[in-house]
Amino acid sequence: MASTYAWPRGATTADSWQLESWLARHGWEVDPTVFMAGALGPAVQIRRSGGTGAEGEDGLLVLPGETVEYDGERMRIAPWDAAVPAVCAAR
Repeated sequence: MASTYAWPRGATTADSWQLESWLARHGWEVDPTVFMAGALGPAVQIRRSGGTGAEGEDGLLVLPGETVEYDGERMRIAPWDAAVPAVCAAR
């Protein structure tokens, strides 16, 4: 079963902690070398923990309002019709 996390628009420090915790459970992390601020809130770059992804795998940029899905092997942006509403937390 896939696991999802909705990265909210206007994310706060608490949202960042929740995302980092969810990612850690799946062997991923927020890339600390990438920071992007925007009108709808911060975007985050995620990668496999320790930067040990497959060759050529740079990670995934998650924009405000997007839902990330972990399928047991990879992270991806969930298709729009499968996305969890932005008001939901990790499940």
